[in-house]
Amino acid sequence: MAISIKSSREIELMRESCRLLSIVHKEMEEAIRPGMSTMEIDMLGEKTIRKLGCIPNFKNYNGYPASICVSVNDEVVHGIPSKQRILQEGDIVSLDAGLIYKGYHSDAARTHAVGEISPEAKKLIEVTRQSFFEGIKMAKAGNYLHDISNAIDAYISQFGYGIVRELVGHGIGTKLHEDPQIPNFAQMRRGPKLRAGMTLAVEPMINMGRADVEWLDDDWTVVTEDGSLSAHYENTILITEDEPEILTLY
Repeated sequence: MAISIKSSREIELMRESCRLLSIVHKEMEEAIRPGMSTMEIDMLGEKTIRKLGCIPNFKNYNGYPASICVSVNDEVVHGIPSKQRILQEGDIVSLDAGLIYKGYHSDAARTHAVGEISPEAKKLIEVTRQSFFEGIKMAKAGNYLHDISNAIDAYISQFGYGIVRELVGHGIGTKLHEDPQIPNFAQMRRGPKLRAGMTLAVEPMINMGRADVEWLDDDWTVVTEDGSLSAHYENTILITEDEPEILTLY
């Protein structure tokens, strides 16, 4: 496993790529409302990415047909935007987006409420988000990669939610997916030692019910097997000698 260590110049490019992505997420979040189609979100996201002088890195990635993954309710990730899919009051919607700035990738995901949502859905979103922050408390040079995984699992397991096992976080840089893979569930081995200059996409995907997922016939959309809600929270982070830097939070 070759985990790339970014130079100071590369870190600056990653910072800018991630800063621009945070603008894209803000634009999409502010636009979400009942009655809009998931295609409208995708079009807004792509337009914003291109307006910032960047390239949407998801578009045509392994054949994915859109720029933004828009996943509603029981859809975990990789939901394909559609004019027919209309957001309803009470839905939750996960937006996973990334862009390329001067050859460097950024990646982040958020789950949002559509209008007023149930207390249970609100709690799922909050716990998923917090599990990311619990995980990256361990994301320091000298610790081990799976310290992050174990911290996410320890936090989530208190709530009885299912942690998706088939999909994991990843390294990121000049490619969208680089080594290492970053599970969100506890590991027996420690994994590689974390070093300053690593850039990682940490992304808990948490189901209200069981952990089991399945793929729909489009070969992209991943849904919960039991039909329960799912939430997703992701940031690109930089490992430093001290606290990790969250590059996609501005």
